Amino acid sequence: MKGTLAVIALALIAAPGAAQDLQSQEVVVTASRIEQDGYQRDMPAVGLRRTADFLVQEVTIRGDSRDPKQRASEIRQMLQKAVQMAGQNGVQLAYGDYILTPLTMDNLDEVTLSDDNRPDSQKIDFLVKAQLAGKEGGAAAQKRIESYVEAVPEVGRAQMDESGDSSLSIVGPDQYRLQIGDKVMDDARALSAKMGPSYAVSIEGLNMPVMWTHAGPSEVMLYIPYKLIIVPKP
Repeated sequence: MKGTLAVIALALIAAPGAAQDLQSQEVVVTASRIEQDGYQRDMPAVGLRRTADFLVQEVTIRGDSRDPKQRASEIRQMLQKAVQMAGQNGVQLAYGDYILTPLTMDNLDEVTLSDDNRPDSQKIDFLVKAQLAGKEGGAAAQKRIESYVEAVPEVGRAQMDESGDSSLSIVGPDQYRLQIGDKVMDDARALSAKMGPSYAVSIEGLNMPVMWTHAGPSEVMLYIPYKLIIVPKP
């Protein structure tokens, strides 16, 4: 068992070279790392369950003024107001489908204007985030986002609305690798004790990247797709 745990410790230190480094970047929980990096793994029974860092809501600013220049200007002006008002309303803005980038006054132009589903209508999609901290749960965070969306004033015929269901995000999932490994090893020790001295436990796959999934309304499960194997000792 000591030899097995030594192998585990080495596996935890060795990070996969081909995977994206997510020690500090923020990711959306619904965006699967399996889809992004091409991994095909099953979710194991043991992982780290924790409160997500943010509740994330996609919002859309739409405009349908007849003149294209006026329409684009109204949408962009409303986006600018949205950025200016975010801090005072207790929310943050971001954009991105997988890794999130903060939306600020310095990068407004990086959010693209696209055609809407109606003639003479265009839109901009971005994300509003409310931090999940302390005793404040998902319902309170959702209310804060809703209040913010209502507070941003319309510009001309441009208006902002929530789009779809909210999701969660977590900052730097790879930073939890050692904590996940501790839980896996605790489980391995417990199983080994139950099986008795005639059996050994080995663990494979702890060099794989940290992955994530929903675990509750405001919680995520972080895990490494390992395999735990119990074999009889020779």
